[in-house]
Amino acid sequence: MIPAARPAAPGAGDLPTGTGHAPCHHGEILQGVFLDADGRRCAGLVTLPMAGPGSTAGFTRRPGTPPEALTVVPADRTKAVQAAALAAAECAERTGQPSCGGELRLTGDVPVGLGMGSSTSDVIAAVRAVADSYGLRLPGETIARLAVRAELACDPLMLDGRPVLFAQREGRVLEVLGPALPPLVVVGCALGGGAPVDTLSLPVRDVDDCDVRAFERLRTLLRRAVAKGDVQLLGKVATASARRGRQVLGHPEFDALSGIARRVGAAGVQIAHSGSVAGVLFDPAVTGLRHRVRSCLHALDAHGIPATRTFTTFTTTKETLDGPAHRGGDRPTGPDTPRRPARLPAL
Repeated sequence: MIPAARPAAPGAGDLPTGTGHAPCHHGEILQGVFLDADGRRCAGLVTLPMAGPGSTAGFTRRPGTPPEALTVVPADRTKAVQAAALAAAECAERTGQPSCGGELRLTGDVPVGLGMGSSTSDVIAAVRAVADSYGLRLPGETIARLAVRAELACDPLMLDGRPVLFAQREGRVLEVLGPALPPLVVVGCALGGGAPVDTLSLPVRDVDDCDVRAFERLRTLLRRAVAKGDVQLLGKVATASARRGRQVLGHPEFDALSGIARRVGAAGVQIAHSGSVAGVLFDPAVTGLRHRVRSCLHALDAHGIPATRTFTTFTTTKETLDGPAHRGGDRPTGPDTPRRPARLPAL
C-alpha cells in the first residue's frame, strides 16, 4: 500500500534529486502476434511516435529511509511508484549504495484511457528520474525490463524513436524495422466519443496459425515500407491492423473513418489497439495536402468524430535528464481540443 504524500522535510534542497521525461505515442501502426527468432509466438506492436505530450517526473531521494518509504504525487500513480521502487533497487545495486525511499512527483499532459501510453510514460519518467538522482542513465533495455515488472506490459517509449516491433509483455525488441518511419502527417481523432477504454475489460481473442501468418505478412510489408520510405504501403499495413483491432474494440465509426480516408486521398488509418485514439495518415509530399487535411477535418466533423490534433512524425520527443521538473496540472482524461482543428506544424 502506498503511504500518503507528505511535505518535504527541512533541508530537502540538500537531498539528491533527479528528473526524467518520457513521451507518449498515438496508438499503433501494427499490433498482433508474431514469431520471435526462435519461432515462438509473441504479442508485439509498432507504435506511432508523437512529439509534444509526455510525462515529467521529479524524484527526491531520502538516504537512510527504508526502501518502502516512497510517496507519489498524484497519489493514484501506483504503477509509477512501483517503477520508482524497482529503479531505486537497481540503481543502488549499480552504485553500491543502500536503497532508500523518497518522493516522486509527476506532471504531464498525456490523456488517460485513449491508448496513448499514459501509464508507460509515467513509469519511464519515474525510472529516469530515480536514475538521475543516483547520477545514472539506465539503458533502454533495463528501463523496459523494469517497466514490464511495474505494469505487466509496456510500450517502447524508452527507446530512441526507431521503428521497432516490440514485445510489450516481455519488454524486448523483436525486430528493428529501420532507422525511421516514412514521414507522415496525422490527423488525429477520437472514436467512441473519446471515452476512456478499460483495457482489462477487453475480450481476449484466440489467435490461430492463420492469424499469425497474416500478422507476419503485415510485418514483412511494414519492413518494406520503412526501407523504401513508402507511405502508401505503410498506410495499407496500418489500415489492415486497425481493421483486425476493430474486431476487439468494436469502434462503430471505423467504416466511416476508413471511407473518409479513401475520399480525401489519405494513405490509410491507424488506431490505438487499447484505446479510442485514431489517426488518418497522409503523405506530406502529396499534392494538395492542406486541402486534403481540411477536407478530412470537415468530414470528421460531419460524422460526429471529434478531431484532436494534427501533427507530423518528422521529429520525436527526446529524453530530458537535466533541469527541474516543470509544474503543471494533472493530465486530461479525454481528447484535447475536441472538434477544433489544430494547426499543421512543420509544413
